[in-house]
Amino acid sequence: MYPRMDQSPSETPLPVAVVIPCYKAKRHIEEVLAGLAGRVRHIYVVDDCCSEKTGRFVQEGWKDANVSVVFLTENQGVGGAVLAGYRQALKDGYEIVVKMDSDNQMDPAYLPALVAPLVHGEADYAKGNRFFDVYSLGAMPMVRLLGNAGLSFIVKMASGYWDIMDPTNGYTAIHRVALRRLPLDRLDRRYFFECDMLFRLATIRAVVRDVPMPARYEDEISNLKVSRVLLEFPWRLFSCMLKRFFYIYILRDFNIGSVETIFGVVLLMFGIIFGVWHWILSAVSGQFASTGTIMLAVLPFVIGAQLLLSALGYDIANRPTNPLAGDASTLLRFPARRCIEESDLQASDP
Repeated sequence: MYPRMDQSPSETPLPVAVVIPCYKAKRHIEEVLAGLAGRVRHIYVVDDCCSEKTGRFVQEGWKDANVSVVFLTENQGVGGAVLAGYRQALKDGYEIVVKMDSDNQMDPAYLPALVAPLVHGEADYAKGNRFFDVYSLGAMPMVRLLGNAGLSFIVKMASGYWDIMDPTNGYTAIHRVALRRLPLDRLDRRYFFECDMLFRLATIRAVVRDVPMPARYEDEISNLKVSRVLLEFPWRLFSCMLKRFFYIYILRDFNIGSVETIFGVVLLMFGIIFGVWHWILSAVSGQFASTGTIMLAVLPFVIGAQLLLSALGYDIANRPTNPLAGDASTLLRFPARRCIEESDLQASDP
């Protein structure tokens, strides 16, 4: 069961821009553009130095004033292509920018539900969540299902957005206010883009909202390899987690969460190192450690673990709740509320 609003081309298009990064996308791009026709104000097709010349294919075969092509002279990856589209949308004055992939996995009928939290001033960034309905997950390959579940938990720790899921979902919408505050030049240009985006949004205290929606799996081929995710993502996310702690809990605000984390880590590490060291000494000498020695290892370990759990609870409660854009209904320069009515966003029977 998902909130969905089917929109015919004759109806008023949503006053948003859609960015579509393209690399080897010639096979599906026509289907994607046909699905978006009449639904949005403008579409930016970003040709990421595509070997199939997808951008030229769109220019020559798709005669629509609302579709423009951005050409990149060098392949920059999906993140670099999206950022090029973001910059063009900002330049052209759009308040909400949606990112869709070129493989036709993302149903345009869910666009109104995706942008609704931004239009109504409830969020700065919205993303799709394919894990909401357990019945729809049957279409997702098992490798992706398990990988996404594990990756989601790590991204939660790295970004602080503990109430989101499916971090690699590329069906997203971002408000102009948040987009202008992001350090776009520092965002990852490759497949780590979506995860890095969440980390960067956390550093500016943007409000992120999950929007339930299914994905469509047909004959598309993913360029993202599982081996790359397993080898690269955990270390990069660990680095993001350390940076976020420094930005949020040291540089900008030193609070009880900061104290609990620092003392928790120190006590936990002391308990582990002290205990392991004396365990080795006991094994070598053949003598049991004294009760006092054991307690000196156990107590710091237990107290440190309790402090870290308390810090974790503080971090979960410390998520951003006030959108950077404030009341979007007064900031948007277009009548977006008329395009997305609450009655159209109610869940329908499956």
